[in-house]
Order: sequence, then C-alpha cells, then structure tokens
Amino acid sequence: MEITLTTPALLFPALSLLLLAFTNRFLSLASLIRNLKSIYKTSHNHLVYGQIQNLRIRLVLIRNMQAFGIASMFSCVLCMFMIYAGWQTAGTIIFGVSLILLMVSMALSLWEIQISVKALELELSDLEQDEEIAPLGSV
Repeated sequence: MEITLTTPALLFPALSLLLLAFTNRFLSLASLIRNLKSIYKTSHNHLVYGQIQNLRIRLVLIRNMQAFGIASMFSCVLCMFMIYAGWQTAGTIIFGVSLILLMVSMALSLWEIQISVKALELELSDLEQDEEIAPLGSV
C-alpha cells in the first residue's frame, strides 16, 4: 500500500477531537470525585464510597485512553517523518501501528462508557425502588 504525507495527517482532526473529549471526561470526573469525597467525609455513606471506587476505575481507563490516543498521534507524526525522509515501508508500518493504537483508545473509551452507564443504571434503580416504596403524591 502506498501512502502519501497527507494520509496520516487525515487522522489529526479526529485524534484532536478524541483527546479533547477524553480530557473533558477526565475533568468532569475529577470534579465529581472531589465533590463525592467531601460528601463521604461528612456522611461516611457506603454508597458514596462505592461511587468513588467506580470513578477510580474510570479514571484509570481515561488515563489509558489518553495515553493510547497520544501514542497514536505521536505515531502519525513519526509516520509523516518517515515518509518525508523517503522511508515508505517504515512509514506504512508506523501508520498501521498508529491505527491500532487509535482502535485501542476507542475500545477503552467504549469500556469506560459501559461502566458509566452501569453506574447510572444503579442510581436510577435505587431511585425507582424509593419511588415504589413511597409513590408520588403520597404523604
């Protein structure tokens, strides 16, 4: 397969947007953890502690998502350099590595989203159980 200098450059907008999304996820989780930590310090609620543990797992996943995304971007730049230097075969191989790193990053993102959805489903089921015990409108 023959790739040109512009082929790896096509990934830059996608990689930039993914890294921005991952950073936004990280910042929102960091804020949520800080809030839950202050709540836990005052209440020592085990549900809050469980939520913090869930968020810890998600933080690790987001860190790894970012690491693989950055490695993918680095590989794209290295690929462009290899093509520029005239090392077409090396550039093609490194571009393939870049695509694999991007796929790993997106797979981790999917895993993190699934964990997030499960946590929200638990919160909603807890709310639904409370509603079944005390239906709306009852005193």
